[in-house]
Amino acid sequence: MSSLSRELVFLILQFLEEEKFKESVHKLEQESGFFFNMKIFEEKVHAGEWDEVEKYLSGFTKVDDNRYSMKIYFEIRKQKYLEALDRQDKAKAVDILVNDLKVFSTFNEDLYKEITQLLTLRNFRENEQLSKYGDTKTARSIMLLELKKLIEANPLFREKLVFPTLKSSRLRTLINQSLNWQHQLCKNPRPNPDIKTLFTDHTCTPPNGALAPTPVNLTPAAVAKPAPYTSLGAHGPFPPTAAAAAAVANANTLAGWMANAAASSSIQAAVVTASSLPAASNQVSILKRSAPATLGMMEYPNAEHEQLMKRLRPSQSVEEVTYPTVRQQASWSIDDLPRNVAFTLHQGSSVMSLDFHPSHHTLLLVGCNNGDITLWEAGIREKLCTKPFKIWEIQACTLSFQASATKDAPFSVTRVTWSPDGTFCGAAFSKHLIHLYAYTGPNDLRSHLEIDAHAGGVNDIAFAHPNKQLCVVTCGDDKLIKVWDLNGRKLFNFEGHEAPVYSICPHQKENIQFLFSTAVDGKIKAWLYDNVGSRVDYDAPGHWCTTMLYSADGSRLFSCGTGKDGDSFLVEWNESEGAIKRTYTGFRKKSTGVVQFDTTQNHFLAVGEDNQIKFWDMDNINILATTDADGGLANLPRLRFNKEGNLLAVTTADNGIKILANSNGMRSLRAADATPFEALRSPLEVPAKASASSVANIAPVSCKVERSSPVRPSPILNSIDSMSRSMEKARALDDVDKIKPCQLTEIVDPTQCRMVTMPESTDGTNKVARLLYTNSGIGILALASNGTQRLWKWARNDQNPSGKATASITPQHWKPNSGLLMNNDVTGVLLEEVVPCIALSKNDSYVMSAAGGKVSLFNMTTFKVMTTFMSPPPASTFLAFHPQDNNIIAIGMEDSTIHIYNVRVDEVKSKLKGHQKRITGLAFSTNLNVLVSSGADAQLCIWNIDTWERRKSVSIQMPAGKASTGDTRVQFHSDQVRLLVSHKTQIAIYDVAKMERIHQWVPQNALSAPISCATYSCNSQLVFASFCDGNVGIFDADTLRLRCRVAPSAYMSQAALTGNPCVYPVVVAAHPQEPNQFAVGLTDGGIKVIEPAESEGKWGILAPGDNGLLLNGGRPPSSSSAASNHAAAADQVQRL
Repeated sequence: MSSLSRELVFLILQFLEEEKFKESVHKLEQESGFFFNMKIFEEKVHAGEWDEVEKYLSGFTKVDDNRYSMKIYFEIRKQKYLEALDRQDKAKAVDILVNDLKVFSTFNEDLYKEITQLLTLRNFRENEQLSKYGDTKTARSIMLLELKKLIEANPLFREKLVFPTLKSSRLRTLINQSLNWQHQLCKNPRPNPDIKTLFTDHTCTPPNGALAPTPVNLTPAAVAKPAPYTSLGAHGPFPPTAAAAAAVANANTLAGWMANAAASSSIQAAVVTASSLPAASNQVSILKRSAPATLGMMEYPNAEHEQLMKRLRPSQSVEEVTYPTVRQQASWSIDDLPRNVAFTLHQGSSVMSLDFHPSHHTLLLVGCNNGDITLWEAGIREKLCTKPFKIWEIQACTLSFQASATKDAPFSVTRVTWSPDGTFCGAAFSKHLIHLYAYTGPNDLRSHLEIDAHAGGVNDIAFAHPNKQLCVVTCGDDKLIKVWDLNGRKLFNFEGHEAPVYSICPHQKENIQFLFSTAVDGKIKAWLYDNVGSRVDYDAPGHWCTTMLYSADGSRLFSCGTGKDGDSFLVEWNESEGAIKRTYTGFRKKSTGVVQFDTTQNHFLAVGEDNQIKFWDMDNINILATTDADGGLANLPRLRFNKEGNLLAVTTADNGIKILANSNGMRSLRAADATPFEALRSPLEVPAKASASSVANIAPVSCKVERSSPVRPSPILNSIDSMSRSMEKARALDDVDKIKPCQLTEIVDPTQCRMVTMPESTDGTNKVARLLYTNSGIGILALASNGTQRLWKWARNDQNPSGKATASITPQHWKPNSGLLMNNDVTGVLLEEVVPCIALSKNDSYVMSAAGGKVSLFNMTTFKVMTTFMSPPPASTFLAFHPQDNNIIAIGMEDSTIHIYNVRVDEVKSKLKGHQKRITGLAFSTNLNVLVSSGADAQLCIWNIDTWERRKSVSIQMPAGKASTGDTRVQFHSDQVRLLVSHKTQIAIYDVAKMERIHQWVPQNALSAPISCATYSCNSQLVFASFCDGNVGIFDADTLRLRCRVAPSAYMSQAALTGNPCVYPVVVAAHPQEPNQFAVGLTDGGIKVIEPAESEGKWGILAPGDNGLLLNGGRPPSSSSAASNHAAAADQVQRL
């Protein structure tokens, strides 16, 4: 339907409302799908007219359109189901369960099972999650608030929630104007004509002579004017203008977008069609889901429809929906703009591009015109590292590039950017190359990949996720766009531009990945990740260099650029019409180059022009504010916001970078400045050169470094290896990053930390065998050696508004109203020989555990056993949910095998064999697509999770004189590449991509007892390790330097300290959101939650000493004091 036809529908809706044809109004709203009347929707929900609610909703969305729609229908049907249960109408409830709710079991079978179980309860309020369910009226009101959020967040309802602002009786006014025009065209117009019909054109019957035309006005009686249709706010439809023949061809091309993509794309299905009116030459058709008859989800009438729909559906479960910020309700102030100069960083060469790290908000990546890449920590105003330009492997480049590399002008950086997760960064250069670096430590950029990407300059680089695979997208002077995987393999080659490609903008709508590109001739094209070609071809304002960016929430698209005549343009695009929605004003003079821009906080735009920064509110075309940053900015300053929008980096005329900040940004800079320097330094490395005899003394593990490895192994052993000492003595100190030593913090008294004991936890007969935080962070789950599980929860109150676990408040030992306990079946089991195991589902709904007997699946709300499986022998010794499918469980067995078990079909799908003794650890990496297993045989095995074939096996390397007996545990770092391996003799870090050990620490000095357990903190910055003498060590995760020792006297009672046998922590667990909080489970059954003192806020402090390199094998001078001994331990880090 054309834009004018759409507007006509709105006029008819207004007319019907004014004439009180209410049923017709709502019928037309539903059938047209143009306006969702929230008021009538609320009325029907409050009235409980569920069939009418769904019928009205069906005009705008179907249940499987997207995750928001799915959640909307689910909430409505769940409420209908609960009301039937509340009325004790079990027959109706069963009917709703089978006919309405069954559809959701495909997406979340666990949730459907839990809903089904409500039928067995006398009152569904016995379910803890529904215990606060009140009366029906209140429940409907609460649900309605949730539905309104979902509807506002749903892209299918975009621009359908606001009725356009119309003058009252607008349709009558247009009819009057038409009749007046017809009367003026009469050959014999008469005064006060009598209009009796609208079915035919008006003409006046001729009297004795022609008279002057008079305006036609229908009488008030004929044109009643009741109250106008309720205006819900401003709405500005952007009707397409007339188009030329070329634009018609482009529109026809767009009309086939979906069909072509569905037929030919091996990776994506598209969701774009064209409007029925041709688009003007300055319009872009934006990817969008909407109602049929406009831009909409493509219907697939073939047999592959269901498979395609499954591929397009998001992976989130029904109950997991993220709401983007509603712009209309956002509150903001001009003070939110970062306009105050915090300080200036002196780069030394002209800055071409900059980008803040996506999660470390003060970490700034900079690319320069001399080819250097620099990493700044803005918080401490220091360069962390610089990578001068060099060609890593000239022989791998094309011959033409090899011939020109040394002749032409020097290389300049054209663009730097971080990957979305911050684990990689990329740099594009003015000739041929891109460089990828792995960001593996606080300041450690390691060369990962060099690609000879384009003939000529590479103008832009970006990261994207086609087919859920992290890839790199580049464009260049050769008019091409290319997509590469992280191993350098070219996946796609997009051809179609007729001029060098200037910029690229990858984006995602729901699960649809697409890409915008702009060329220096002003052409804008859109691509899907296939080989079909571009989907649109329109002109950017200015017809020259343009950059496109989305707002942070991905809901609004902007472009900014400069024409050849120097005029600059900043515009917002209308996603539903594919037209320019808003053109911002305020550019004062013609530019000699191309202006740069950025967006932030879903509310502001910033452009560098005329030696200043100009800010706009996204919803207002006029300039909001300007700043010259105290002077000295470049003529066209380059700029970049950090992700939080509280810092803005801008370039200066004297090769510097000014950091602008708002009040929150100033606080974050002060906080970063107070961060321990050690956290910002990379591990000490030595050159890889060593004699064959020296290498032979280390271990039979390859030390070869490959470009594709994201983590480079460093061949160093500290206190027991002579090679590293001799190499360090001969090594120039300016060849490495100097490291500040970390002064060991000793926590020996309860007043030095915060600690809380779980009530009713101490049981001298049963130690804590396994310990977990709930994924939500509100509780702790413990499995005792006798197979009993206990749960503690923190209440949400004024003292603890978040309801999260904390050492400041005592939690409640939680039990269901039924009084059930979560006891595993231990019939016929020798508890002394049992290896208890436990795993928790991602949504905390179910816990799976075993203690020598069958594996039991418990409901975490009712504590009921849902099912049991895997009867011994052999007994289960370790459990792990598959990260992408809760129905798949990896089960380590006592007989050294690993069973891949499918709960849904109750079947072992694969049996993995590679260990010699029982399985003691399992860890999945979705990035590497592997499962790592560890066993009591001190072996690590790597398995492909697609084929379940074994890729590699390695033995952990034991310190001299130590036996390999005992359990080995494994856990992946948050980067899904590094692996923490713990054994009673050591903790070690491995690079699983190469299965090479990077670091190793062995018990020594004050921490000389065997290690009982170790785990990463939630942000993978720390490692918490417990020892068999009661000590807890806290290590830096990147270097395994000891930061803090928590002595048993700090958290144990005097009775536990002096008792026999010795009480010590068997297990340690890290809070899932608080990086400095951990819990320990003790041999006497006690459980403690421990946090730093509020005055400290973190574990470990800085040494006030120098910034030098520790020699003598990494040991500081000897001292008789305990602190000196522990400081020595802190610096004795083994690396291989």
